Amino acid sequence: MKSMEEMIQAAQKAAETISKQMNEAQTKLDQIEVEGVSGGGLVKVRCSAKGRVVGVSLDDSLLAPTEKGILEDLVAAAFNDARAKADQVSGEEMAKMQQGLGLPPGFNFPGLG
Repeated sequence: MKSMEEMIQAAQKAAETISKQMNEAQTKLDQIEVEGVSGGGLVKVRCSAKGRVVGVSLDDSLLAPTEKGILEDLVAAAFNDARAKADQVSGEEMAKMQQGLGLPPGFNFPGLG
C-alpha cells in the first residue's frame, strides 16, 4: 500500500506532465493557421488557432474611398470567420490532447483553460 507522501508525489508528477502537455498544445495551436474569408474572397484574414492575427489580404477594388464602410464590414466578417475556424481547430486539438492523457472530454485543467 502506498503512503500518503507517495500518492501526493504521484499526483504532483501527473499534474506536471499535464501542465507540460498543455503548454505544448498551446504552442502547437499558435503554429496552426486558419483563414477567414468574406465578400466572396475580397477580404481574407489569416490567424493562428489561438486567434492571433497573422495577416490580412484586401482586394484592390475595395481600396476606393467610397468602399470604406464595406471594407470595414468585410474585414470584421473575415476576422469573425477566422476566429470561428480557430476556435474549431483549437477545440479539436485540445480534445485530441485530452484523449491522449485519458482525461474526460471538456476537462478544464486549473490555470490552463
